[in-house]
Order: sequence, then structure tokens, then C-alpha cells
Amino acid sequence: MVAISTGLAQPVASHVFGCGPRKVVAVHCSLAHSGAWRGLATILEEQVTVSSFDMLSHGRSPDWDGKGLLQLRNAEAGLALIEAENLAKEGPLDLIGHSFGATVVLAMAQMRPDLVRSLVMVEPVFFSLATAAETSDPEALEALRRDHMTVRETYLNGDVEHATRLFNRAWGAGHPKWNDLPESARDAMVRSFPAVMACDTQVYEDMLGVLTPEKLARVTMPCLLIDGGKSQPIMHEVIRALAARLQDVTCRRIDSAGHMLPITHPAETAALLQGFWPEVARSEA
Repeated sequence: MVAISTGLAQPVASHVFGCGPRKVVAVHCSLAHSGAWRGLATILEEQVTVSSFDMLSHGRSPDWDGKGLLQLRNAEAGLALIEAENLAKEGPLDLIGHSFGATVVLAMAQMRPDLVRSLVMVEPVFFSLATAAETSDPEALEALRRDHMTVRETYLNGDVEHATRLFNRAWGAGHPKWNDLPESARDAMVRSFPAVMACDTQVYEDMLGVLTPEKLARVTMPCLLIDGGKSQPIMHEVIRALAARLQDVTCRRIDSAGHMLPITHPAETAALLQGFWPEVARSEA
């Protein structure tokens, strides 16, 4: 583990997996940590070197200090990691993000497009795209609103653990069950949950503005969007709406997977990356 602090209001813990020539920076989902990439990186270890960091309030990084927008703060941490480790010394690199981490890598790509060769967003939670005017699945939108309101009301009523459990039930892998998780894992998720709730303005309202035409115009690199066939239906709506706004985009689905596909289906995810990256190389030629 290495602590990255230069230029940051708070340091973050970083980790490296693999030893391959392709440089990749990966950002994990909410309630997880950088170790979530271990399975995928192990499969690709001879092809890629994956650098990741624990988002604020996650893993071994400190609790968020309550200042600024977490989407931006974590994007700044990712860029600081690239600079501290000199990861772009041989040219642009690849970004991968999962769930809220996918919203972070989009912000990183917009802030420093010169550093980014390709952008992979796995189940990006840009719920602000799933509006009543755009969705082709109104029931999916209503289910999202209903489930989120239940979680948020539980949280605001002071039962953080139960709210975390409800959130994990909706977006986690579904196994092991909450009561079967080690106490340390449950405690870690409860610790992270206030930061997750603080991100509502970014995922439901796009407070940072990463989905504006001006910001999206900066995303000229090849993009891969991945979702799971068994994920919440709203994710399919988000993918469709986001793909329509990107200049160079490929969409792929892992039919047997849910929202946590980089963790539950690392081999299938690796296969999609192995199919996508050669296309990136050809587009550069």
C-alpha cells in the first residue's frame, strides 16, 4: 500500500495489481475498496498493471472531511495517483470504473483527456439520465425512486446500519447475505455509507456537470459501457442514454451478471476488455 497525498486535501491509499505492460487505473464501487479489482487483475496480470485507490471513506483511505463533491474529490485523487506513480510516462493509459467509480473515471477523463487512451464504465450510476422524458421503461424508473426513498428515509431516521443493509441488498451481489458477512465487512460498509448518501446530488442531479454537452465533448477517446443482464432494469436505461451522448462508444452486456459483475464475473469482464483494447489500438493506428 502507498499513500498518495500530493496536491490533495486528504491522502488516499493506493494499491497495484498485476505486472503487465498495459497501464490501467481502476476506481471501485461504493461500499468496496481497491481490492475489488484483484480478481480481474489476476486474470489479466501478465497483460496489465492495475493501479487503484481506496475512495475517501473506503478501505484504508480516511473518512471524507465533508468538503466539496466526492465525485470531484475522488477524481482528483485518481489524477494524483497517475502523477505520483508517473503512470502516463509512456503515453495515455486506460481508465476503468465500476458503479459510482465509473462516474469518477468519467470526471477524470474530462479533466485530463490527454492522459486517457480509453474509458471503460461498468454499470455507471448516472441516474440523472433516467428521466421520465427519456426512459423507455417507466416501471424501472419508479422502482429506482421507490427503493432509493426507502433507503434514504431509513438513513435520515438514524438507522445507518439498516439503510446500509437495504442498499447492499439492492446493489450488492446478493451473496453472502448480510448476516453471513464478517463483522469487519459489515462495519466497513456502514462506515462508508454516509459518504454514499452524500453522493446523491452527483448521481441523481449531476451536480458536477459531467453529463453536460460541453463536458461530454471532451470525451473523444474510445469508450466501453458494460452492464449485467440481471442488474436492475434502470441500469439498461442509463447505459442506453449515456451511449447516445458519447462520440466513440461500444456497449456490451454480460447476460448472467448483476450489478457487481467485475467481482462476480471477472473472467467474462476480462474477456470484454481483451476484445475492446485491441480495437482501441487499431483506432490509434
